[in-house]
Amino acid sequence: MKANSITLALGLACLLITTATLAAEQPRNGGSLTYGVETEPAPLNPQLNGQSKAEVTLRNVWESLLARRTDGSFVPWLATGYEVSPDAKTYRFTLRPDVTFSNGEKLNSSAVAENFRQVQDPKYCAGTSICALSARIASVETPDNDTVVITLKEGYAPFLSFAAKLQILAPASWHSPQLKAGGKDIAGTGPFIIESYEKGQQLTLVRNPHYNWAPATAHHQGPAYLERVTYRFLPESSVRTGALLSGQLDVIEGISGNDASEFKDSADFTYQHALNTGTPYSLFLNVDYGPTQDVKVRQALLQGLDIDPLLKSVYRGERTRAWGITSPVDPLYNNDLEGQYGNNPTVANKLLDEAGWQARDSDGFRTKAGQRLSIEVIQAQATVRDQRDVLLQAIQAQARQRLGVEIKLRYVDSGTYAEVRKSGHFGSIANSNTETDGIDIENHYRPVNAGGAINYSRVNSPEINGWLDQAAATLDINQRRKFYSQLQHYALAQQALAIPLYEPEDQIAAARYVHGAGFRSYKQMPENAYDIWLSDH
Repeated sequence: MKANSITLALGLACLLITTATLAAEQPRNGGSLTYGVETEPAPLNPQLNGQSKAEVTLRNVWESLLARRTDGSFVPWLATGYEVSPDAKTYRFTLRPDVTFSNGEKLNSSAVAENFRQVQDPKYCAGTSICALSARIASVETPDNDTVVITLKEGYAPFLSFAAKLQILAPASWHSPQLKAGGKDIAGTGPFIIESYEKGQQLTLVRNPHYNWAPATAHHQGPAYLERVTYRFLPESSVRTGALLSGQLDVIEGISGNDASEFKDSADFTYQHALNTGTPYSLFLNVDYGPTQDVKVRQALLQGLDIDPLLKSVYRGERTRAWGITSPVDPLYNNDLEGQYGNNPTVANKLLDEAGWQARDSDGFRTKAGQRLSIEVIQAQATVRDQRDVLLQAIQAQARQRLGVEIKLRYVDSGTYAEVRKSGHFGSIANSNTETDGIDIENHYRPVNAGGAINYSRVNSPEINGWLDQAAATLDINQRRKFYSQLQHYALAQQALAIPLYEPEDQIAAARYVHGAGFRSYKQMPENAYDIWLSDH
């Protein structure tokens, strides 16, 4: 009996522990979260904001017609479904009938149609990729209250991705003086509402109590678990790391290679990382200005630099080398160029000699006709993240040592960045992009005056334009991959329009009591706070 009593007691104890554990694992409502993020949204208008890293905050407030699964397929969100015509010219969306904006306005076909019409207006969106893509629209029609039909001027397969991505603003937004800057008056349909914004400091959001239309990719339905979320803008990785370790923050994103070890295998924190889709962080070389007009100079840079040891040194082995025009997790990726160029200073120096840069000045830099071989690399201050400034300095040193090429690094504000891009007076621009379905490729390789919103190499090639046209005209992904593969070989291996450096990725570290923080199912960037909940701590 005594033994049986002990066994029964142990069994009850185990049952109680198991029950308590299960209860602790159940999501709870309530609580406030403080999230340290790398990028402050500028502007706070999701349609005009081109910062991929700002999506972690913006997607709390504004939403799109469709969401995407891990394989890239689309699922309903603000729309219940969609149809695409076989010629990829007509897109029909059926809307949910039960959605309201946070200001009380109803989501209907008129509200959605107005968003698509507004982004066609250059006065509103000039200089953005969203404006360039919307220029393809021929008409926007609303046959009934729940249906929007968009017809393009010609077939364009990536348009569904754009249409599904466009974050919808409430009708009253178009009359607000805050429209372009964004703010509390620019209402969305999301699970959170802007409570306050302190420029340069933080953005505070409160739960939308009426929210009940999360997509199937979310992990629950109904309002968000959290009552309040504060996003603190902390551009320095070490500052974010220190604030999480000291308990000032609950979760952070954007963790440097040096800091990852603080959270990996830690009993107090969780750590996650994932590659993004889109275009790798690359040096795009200008074919219209300065020494990089010469293909031999561009090829010398592509062949002469040795990127792998630089990545290992700067990121402690925590980043992935890039080789092509898009990410390995993108369905359009082609791996043909992996390991096919770079770390060949003998070939590179021969190319520079053939290009006439044979003499050297007193500092060891190559010269021709008394002019130094100097290339100015432009980096927008808003996109200086993930120790990219350190990586560029390492490339600068290697180019001097291996090739005798002077790399000048110039970091500029958003206004200067726009002016420099418009003038074309630069040697290279360093950047990445997370757009999918070939939109990133279109943006980088279409002519500037034909939709290439971020065509930093300023290329206008009949061959490239032909492949882009063919890829855009078919919905067959295998055919599209074939055309983009041809483009990749020409753009990189032959013309050296860019030097791919590394694949952007995102990292999330959180205290153990934070649950549900993770990545979007397709682009693999930090998701909003909708599914996050807190246990006792």
